Amino acid sequence: MNFRLSPAVRTLQPSATIAAAGKAKALKASGVKVYDFTLGEPDFNTPAHIRAAAAAAMDAGHTHYTPSGGIPELKQAICKAYDRDYGLKFLPNQIVVSNGAKHAIHNVIASLCGPGDEVIIPTPYWVSYSALVELTGAKAVLVATTPESGYVLTPEQFEQAITPRTRLLMLNSPSNPTGAVYPVPAFEALAQVAVKHQIPVLSDEIYEKLIYGDSEFRSFASFGEEVQKLTVIVSGVSKAYAMTGWRIGWSIAPAALTTVIDNLQSQQTSNPCSISQYAAIAGLTGPQDSVSDMHAEFVKRRTYVLDRFHQIPNVAFVEPGGAFYIFFDVSHYFGKTLQGGKVVHTATDFCTALLETAHVALVTGDAFGAPGYVRLSFATNIETLGQGINRLAEFLNPK
Repeated sequence: MNFRLSPAVRTLQPSATIAAAGKAKALKASGVKVYDFTLGEPDFNTPAHIRAAAAAAMDAGHTHYTPSGGIPELKQAICKAYDRDYGLKFLPNQIVVSNGAKHAIHNVIASLCGPGDEVIIPTPYWVSYSALVELTGAKAVLVATTPESGYVLTPEQFEQAITPRTRLLMLNSPSNPTGAVYPVPAFEALAQVAVKHQIPVLSDEIYEKLIYGDSEFRSFASFGEEVQKLTVIVSGVSKAYAMTGWRIGWSIAPAALTTVIDNLQSQQTSNPCSISQYAAIAGLTGPQDSVSDMHAEFVKRRTYVLDRFHQIPNVAFVEPGGAFYIFFDVSHYFGKTLQGGKVVHTATDFCTALLETAHVALVTGDAFGAPGYVRLSFATNIETLGQGINRLAEFLNPK
């Protein structure tokens, strides 16, 4: 290869979730039945009224460029949704609509960080966080949380990780991959530290509508005016409205930072898809029954998955309070003979052997900063979950 690669991409790896899904798809293409639990994607179709709004937008000729940061109508719909759902009041000039929440996260990091800066990320963390930080030349400072803490970063840990180079804390509640939901007092304690040290916080709230049991969702921006001045919310329509492929996410930040983010996006990608923006308006402002219906189904799936995993010996996990993942420790099985005579020593090897032998696709915890763990997405029907978990259990404990 004669191209001289930039330092930013020389060590860049593909997204582990997308790579795992790609392996599963390749095996499927060869004619093998694969039980694929890799992607964080609701299996439901986008609700009919949202699809209808997209068709109406096309018929109305909304097929041209829009303002780079999104159409005014969608920004207003986002403001109304936050007021309706959380009592949070924002203005349209605080919002940039992007090509999905991942794009919004990249915009925020690129706007705030550069070479030599540091970004604090609690682990386990979503696979793209550290990569997006490193693309700016900044350093990801990984702070380990534990199952015993419920995968919650403590204010003491946060404060100890702060240095003169710290530019940002990244939080994700509910969490991918753990499903952890920060208790309200724990979130508020972190907010107090952020205010004390004037550290901006990127709060990834994409799973906000998927909360279970006694868990409670609170937006990080809800803890007072001083906290809100430091908070950048990132969310979108992908998970709540089954609109992953429509690629609509957003950031909500103080107006001055929002202007910078909009300028950046105008040079990067220009506007997100015009049709998708009109569809997103229908999702946010239309009937919310579909959100409730999908949530009810996820509750059933979570209950089923937890019941099944409680029956698998020597697999440790924390019950997820949100999202649609179970993140479990398989390190007990390292060095032991598994189905097909396989012996593995890492979570990555475990996922490879499981796919090759039992045709079950999971994502390695190595990519999430949690060696020894693997992630299963229960965003699929119970029949498929049952068959896949049967195969997983047999792989672990062959007869």
